[in-house]
Amino acid sequence: MAETASHGPPSSPSGHHGKAVGISIAAAVGGFLFGFDSSVINGAVDALSDHFELGAFLSGFVVSIALLGCAVGAWYAGRLADGWGRRNVMLLGSGMFIASSAGSAFAFSVPDLLLWRVIGGLGIGIASVIAPAYISEVAPASGRGALGSLQQLAITIGQLVVLSSNKGLAGAAGGASQDLWFDMPAWRWMFLVGVVPAAVYGVLALLIPESPRYLVLRGRYEEAAGVLGRVSGEPDPGAKVQQIRETVRKEHRSSFRDIRGERFGLHPLVWAGIIMAAFQQLVGINAIFYYSTTLWKSVGFSESQSFTTSVITAGINVVMTVVSMLFVDRVGRRRLLSIGSVGMFCSLALTAVAFSHQRGSGNDVSLPDPYGPMALVGANAFVIFFALSWGPIMWVMLAEMFPNRMRAMALAIGTASNWIFNFLVTFSFEPMTRKVGLTWLYGAFACFALLSFFFVRGKLPETKQRELEDMTGETYRRPERPERTGRTERSERR
Repeated sequence: MAETASHGPPSSPSGHHGKAVGISIAAAVGGFLFGFDSSVINGAVDALSDHFELGAFLSGFVVSIALLGCAVGAWYAGRLADGWGRRNVMLLGSGMFIASSAGSAFAFSVPDLLLWRVIGGLGIGIASVIAPAYISEVAPASGRGALGSLQQLAITIGQLVVLSSNKGLAGAAGGASQDLWFDMPAWRWMFLVGVVPAAVYGVLALLIPESPRYLVLRGRYEEAAGVLGRVSGEPDPGAKVQQIRETVRKEHRSSFRDIRGERFGLHPLVWAGIIMAAFQQLVGINAIFYYSTTLWKSVGFSESQSFTTSVITAGINVVMTVVSMLFVDRVGRRRLLSIGSVGMFCSLALTAVAFSHQRGSGNDVSLPDPYGPMALVGANAFVIFFALSWGPIMWVMLAEMFPNRMRAMALAIGTASNWIFNFLVTFSFEPMTRKVGLTWLYGAFACFALLSFFFVRGKLPETKQRELEDMTGETYRRPERPERTGRTERSERR
């Protein structure tokens, strides 16, 4: 899959599409690691708490501290990618996750475990920025939405695979705390399995071509033209290289100067990216994927039933992400986000109502009929609407909505915002569950889902089928104008 600088005969459009898809899938394996890491703790958290005698505070901190590492990794990923190249930074993320998976599996104390969780977070934070940025830079504009959604699809597949793996390992051992192979409990094997996809990611990073925009930034114009011609299907790669040169000449190295604005010190479009990334977490999606097994056990499900329910939820997430990929370049980003916001609000409100009928306290609680099934329906409907919209499209938008001069810095800030709010929601979920209850928590998530609808309608641009070099940041308040103009012109011709 590695590319050379030579210019062969043009490939067929289907050949270009196939190469772009293949390369995008390879890059999106970073998203698989993201999903794997975000859910591996799901099946291990109770066993970890028992083994290390963690209270509610430390248990939440062990789960969420990796997210602080993710925020730091995301912050520096853009600058590392501009300095080292996209592929080399992918290799760095792979190495960090291998070390984290092995280290967490053999952790002997709480500080030791926290260290390895942070290292893994750094690697995942790097991958979470590089994968969507790389895909947006090699994909043709007509299919960039679907290919960019591969990042979220890979995340959901990673969650499904690790939840299935956790269920299998816990089932084979008779419980997550029970010994499995070589006198190691199942929860340690849950972490150790992560070495395999991390190593695969590293190998694939060696096989894909470097981003054409990075090659232009480094003055390697012939190589950039070769990648554009054979992967992106550009009919005139030389002209495209010249266009990229003109945009990167203005940006040089991304810095705070490029994203400054009059509103609280930042450009309005950067604020839009930060708020969008925050909303994706404030609706509470990772309360489902980090704590779902614990959550369902808390309302009367057995450990086996809780694992099964979590796997089913992850499977729904994968299927609906595929549906989103099929529609994102046809329906548009803003419309899908709006539909998702409304659907998430309704389903979260339903879940909050169901949990308001919880009986018992502590470890002896249950949901009487029909509220148990109602909670399941509400939680899974929420996942359906999230996977259809905010799950994949947030990453697509962050990778393509900014002008070239600010893209690296703005993408890093937006992604870091996502990880910070992920940390806040994840860290506070377990203690807040005990303090205020699930009804109030899911009610708060529903309120954020409703607010996200008005944010989308008022502040986000439509980036469907626009070239990255056409993103100027000046006309983003009128996202649908070109489409209406096109329809008007066709009506006049008729």
